[in-house]
Amino acid sequence: MKTKIVSFLKMTRTVRQPSVRMATTTSTGALLPEPHRISFGLLGIICTVVPGLLIGAIISKYMANFLEENELFVPSDDDDDDD
Repeated sequence: MKTKIVSFLKMTRTVRQPSVRMATTTSTGALLPEPHRISFGLLGIICTVVPGLLIGAIISKYMANFLEENELFVPSDDDDDDD
């Protein structure tokens, strides 16, 4: 029984997984230059934040309507402290 477990463990070690290698060196071993970065700056921030805020606002509006229609949460006017 013990030899079956040992042979199974040896077999699982020999299973090769496809390796993913990022090419960072040339064939001679020299490092490749850093890749060119495209900077979006303020335009990139605006193009990311504005749609996120709009989508979030739309989702919250529909969720509030859903909760109010199903009477799960109905804001009450009784919270006024005019007494």
